[in-house]
Amino acid sequence: MVGLSLFLVLAVGVVVWLSTRDSTYQAPLDGRPPPGVDQTGATALLDDLQRAVSRRDPAAAARLGTSSDARTDLAGVARNARSLRVADFSLRYVDSSGAVAKDGAWSAHVATTWRFAGFDDRLERLEVRVKFAPDHGRLRIAGIGGGDRRSPLWLSGPVQVRRGVHSMVLVDGDAARVVAMAGLARRAVAQVRRVLPNWRGGLVVEVPASERGLDRALHARHGQYDGIAAVTTTVDGSRARRAPSHVFVNPEVFLPLKPRGAQVVITHEATHVATRASTSPAPIWLVEGFADYVALNAQRLPVSTTAARIIALVHRTGVPEHLPTREEFEAGTPQLEARYESAWLACRLLAQDGGTANLVAFYEAVDAGGRVAPEMRRYFGFGPASFTKQWRTLLSHLPA
Repeated sequence: MVGLSLFLVLAVGVVVWLSTRDSTYQAPLDGRPPPGVDQTGATALLDDLQRAVSRRDPAAAARLGTSSDARTDLAGVARNARSLRVADFSLRYVDSSGAVAKDGAWSAHVATTWRFAGFDDRLERLEVRVKFAPDHGRLRIAGIGGGDRRSPLWLSGPVQVRRGVHSMVLVDGDAARVVAMAGLARRAVAQVRRVLPNWRGGLVVEVPASERGLDRALHARHGQYDGIAAVTTTVDGSRARRAPSHVFVNPEVFLPLKPRGAQVVITHEATHVATRASTSPAPIWLVEGFADYVALNAQRLPVSTTAARIIALVHRTGVPEHLPTREEFEAGTPQLEARYESAWLACRLLAQDGGTANLVAFYEAVDAGGRVAPEMRRYFGFGPASFTKQWRTLLSHLPA
């Protein structure tokens, strides 16, 4: 079991800045497809799958699969669509991907759109990889996802879904896990709304079966999320300001957490969703520190616990010269947990100086594009240099 002093290593070890390219759409290539690629047949299959999913017809979706596993996964996609209330679903063939295998199987990039009605107010737009293969003389779908594209969890096979008024969870796992995650998400929305009462909710949490599943969902390199409990990012990986953002959980790090640590993680990430943090221009110390301020504000923990890592670092190497930078928040960076704690202490200090309402107003002003120095003076009466001096003094006097 993870001890209380250790859970913050994982709980605050969350990464929001996922710098990936925008999702792009391409017109189908001119000319004939490569030998062995049946673009016409694939387009017809995608049309059939689109109809089956839109009609919530698992049997029709299953008939399009090549194997028992493929049929189970495709039927699961149709059932997922019902539970998730998928709307505006479409599939469009873009181009083939890679060579045709000896058994005649090949893959294509497929432009996909959808939204989760009631949660995503704008369409998700993503290219996914679809594998096709001949089956008894007819072309069928062998699988969705993988390759060099993101693999949406709900399109990859059956998931457990719990939908509430203000939160929804998708879990590749058993019923007990989805019930537990739904409770965490529900409480996270309530905790965020205590600080941000104007947020209506709309939290979507996705939990793959493994860290490898997380890598597939986000098209991340192997090991990118080692030690990371959860990440908030736009579904398509873009930096578009209004692109829908979801929370993606790394089960191998998250599941061993005790309940309090798990709640801190989900509330932290829910704050990122509420503030569209994955596309925010605000400095990362403010983005991450504010999320921890909201998450830890709901807990009753001593500073010696919530700031244990930065306390140890200060005693070992001295007080940092500056507020933490984006480079210091990269996954795998030494003393990452201490940087999160130091950012939280910065936001906590601002709230002590000017109150929570002014901290929220300052965050929103900078998030909207305002410059840090004038906005800090506006809400707190001092600038960054004076504030950094206060923050360094605070760090130097933390309890051992």
